[in-house]
Amino acid sequence: MYKRLGSLVSHSYAHFSKLLTQKHFRFIHSEIGPTMSTTSGLVIPCKAAIAWEAGKPLVIEQVEVAPPQAMEVRIKIKYTSLCHTDLYFWEAKGQNPLFPRIFGHEAAGVVESVGEGVSDLQVGDHVLPVFTGECGDCRHCKSEESNMCDLLRINTDRGVMLNDGKSRFSISGTPINHFLGTSTFSEYTVVHSGCLAKISPLAPLDKVCILSCGISTGLGATLNVAKPKKGSTVAVFGLGAVGLAAAEGARIAGASRIIGIDLNPKRYEEAKKFGVTEFVNPKDHDRPVQEVIAEMTNGGVDRSIECTGNINAMISAFECVHDGWGVAVLVGVPNKDAVFMTKPINVLNERTLKGTFFGNYKPRTDLPSVVDMYMNKKLEVEKFITHRVPFSDINKAFEYMLKGEGLRCIISMEE
Repeated sequence: MYKRLGSLVSHSYAHFSKLLTQKHFRFIHSEIGPTMSTTSGLVIPCKAAIAWEAGKPLVIEQVEVAPPQAMEVRIKIKYTSLCHTDLYFWEAKGQNPLFPRIFGHEAAGVVESVGEGVSDLQVGDHVLPVFTGECGDCRHCKSEESNMCDLLRINTDRGVMLNDGKSRFSISGTPINHFLGTSTFSEYTVVHSGCLAKISPLAPLDKVCILSCGISTGLGATLNVAKPKKGSTVAVFGLGAVGLAAAEGARIAGASRIIGIDLNPKRYEEAKKFGVTEFVNPKDHDRPVQEVIAEMTNGGVDRSIECTGNINAMISAFECVHDGWGVAVLVGVPNKDAVFMTKPINVLNERTLKGTFFGNYKPRTDLPSVVDMYMNKKLEVEKFITHRVPFSDINKAFEYMLKGEGLRCIISMEE
């Protein structure tokens, strides 16, 4: 009987093995296998792209990544992408330049290990690291109207972890600074658990990685803040990735006219893919662009979204909305000393001005639903991805952005 049982088990295993192609095995090993993490609690040596000086090419070197401490999670980055914020601080245009540093904050990865106190994530979970967080306990997190967490709100000056004020990255004992609490230009990184959105394991990480910053910011500015009604007119100022995401939101909402405003006429053709129906270049007119738009739309647009951070564009975005019901949303970040000026009568005539941070999405609560929008074919993500490079060529991503080529460049950590 035992021989027969053994033969039956062997036969069943052989039959099961035939059903598994090599591709299936690789998937199971890479996506499910990490639940049996053998590196938990250990320092992990891995490759990371280090910015040693402002504006100088990143250098890929071996770093040591310490285990996660209380309320922290160590993740294996699968894919990351370059955002203008990375470029801005790499060029040392930020408030307080901090080097050496590991940049990167748009990414997707898999949980490798969790620190003490982390109960909502486990090894093998698929996650999006986010530059801002959701502690769940502060007044902002408990409010349905805010996503500006007191504890985990974006901090561009901090290069260490909140738990102990130390970095989890080092080279031969020398600490390397974090960036935005994410530092995704590394094969492994450590992130506060409140800055990780757990997503569907079925979502393709090489696509949804771009949803952890710019795309969600523009999309949410339209869907969550401007809230255009079906058939409405929407103006989008700035047709970079964030602006096109705002246009995508207007398309999803059913806007009948989406007017793109940009100083670069080459952007119009690309913008058509995102629902933009008309294009206005302020340089083509000898009067304020808000007057041009008001004339085009019989008094003004229903909604406008400003995505450049330019003060003049902000004024135009506000003054081009229709009186009585028009809503303007500011997304772009201006210089901290910039001043916004408009006539009070523009407000008294029932125009509304709003601001938004990360599209008003709460990272842990709301981002999974944005991923689901893509999975349900409501949100089109692929058209934002214009380039792909292996991790060894990460500096090419910077070159593309500096030349103004493309929208998002996906950097594969697994070459």
